[in-house]
Amino acid sequence: MARVVIIGGGAAGASAAARARRLDPNAEIVMIEAGSMITHAPCGIPYAVSGVVADYKSLMTYSPEEFEKERNIKVLVNARAVDVDPDKRTVAVVRGGRGETLQWDKLIVATGARPLVPRIPGVELPGILTVRLPDDVPILKSELAGASTVGVVGGGYIGVEMAEALLHLGKKVVLFEMMDRLLPAALDADMASLVADEMKKRGVELHLGEKVVEFRGSGGRVSAVVTEKGEYRVDKVILAVGVKPDADLALKAGAKLGETGAVAVNEYMETAAPDVYAAGDVAEKVHRLTGRKVWIPLAPSANKEGQVAGGNAVKGRALRFPGVVGTAVTKFFDLYIARTGLGEEEAQRLGIKYDKAVIKARTKAQYYPGYAPVHVKMLADQSGRILGVQALGWDHIVAAYADIAAVAIERGATIEDLFFADIGYMPATAPVWHPLIVAARVLSRGKL
Repeated sequence: MARVVIIGGGAAGASAAARARRLDPNAEIVMIEAGSMITHAPCGIPYAVSGVVADYKSLMTYSPEEFEKERNIKVLVNARAVDVDPDKRTVAVVRGGRGETLQWDKLIVATGARPLVPRIPGVELPGILTVRLPDDVPILKSELAGASTVGVVGGGYIGVEMAEALLHLGKKVVLFEMMDRLLPAALDADMASLVADEMKKRGVELHLGEKVVEFRGSGGRVSAVVTEKGEYRVDKVILAVGVKPDADLALKAGAKLGETGAVAVNEYMETAAPDVYAAGDVAEKVHRLTGRKVWIPLAPSANKEGQVAGGNAVKGRALRFPGVVGTAVTKFFDLYIARTGLGEEEAQRLGIKYDKAVIKARTKAQYYPGYAPVHVKMLADQSGRILGVQALGWDHIVAAYADIAAVAIERGATIEDLFFADIGYMPATAPVWHPLIVAARVLSRGKL
């Protein structure tokens, strides 16, 4: 009987455990989680901080007790894996102040990613906060309760979402991004400017293209953010400058880092070490459009990678993970932001010649109540193959535009394929000319 040990109880780890159990009812499966919650949803943290989600514990799909009972999987919570010995095939775990050693036949590392903390003066001051796990929510709410002005350092997904949360709490928000635009890893400059306009309208004080160089304190706590251009008083700071793969244990297990800095894996989620798998945000992926290695840490792919790793750990290459195209969705209040595939900078970096079209349309028929404007940007290479789509609009239906485009990109669809795609229509859900089809038509330069 095989013994599978999984380090990490989030999206990838819990999916790995569930799939391993489904494919092998006799395997001994142990899942180790450093926090108190498993099957948790870190993406929901901003909404739990703001109060949109009333109870942060609802960010957990299964309690450890439910998961253990229903799946027959041993779950160790508040248990920190501190070392891995690949020769003895053991994991050293500290739980409740006591150490123990677990033996494994197959090891799955699903340790995720951890917040980047820049090495700048004052970063260790109390009042500078990071966002990682749902367990952090009570701490964040407590720390922010008495704050009037909060600095957010970083204009990526977490920074934008936490800015919304802070506004819900009645805080003044000052956001700093060293790049010249928001969401620099997701949006091109022309699309990102729409997000900046919306954030300014909502009262966020934006400092784009402004690098933070120091944090200053008063009374033993952070009191100011210092950039290359000025000094700004704050009561608290949210650090949201990005994340990095939490790969230390994978390396101890004999895995290697790939070119992206995440753990190198093949399509079976196997690492360089025998019988050691990695899945989720700790592992790099293949971009299905370019064939290149990428690191895009997002929950949907983490769940699928976990399924692959868990299945292969008990059945031996039963499943394969084909890769990603970088589909992501976020929002700022009512503005929904969706993207998939390549942006202009990525295409230029890869030497891909492309054409682009940017259109403005409506999310519903113009005569139907409640329609909202939507901006769609589409890129295609010179053969007409769709490279990427970015969509921004004041309607949640915009998220589905990226989903449709993602499937098209994965399948190698051209703008002609998309133009003739049989996309559904009704006045309440889309105009008769769907915005994606309009973008494809414009991009065809009169050919369609």
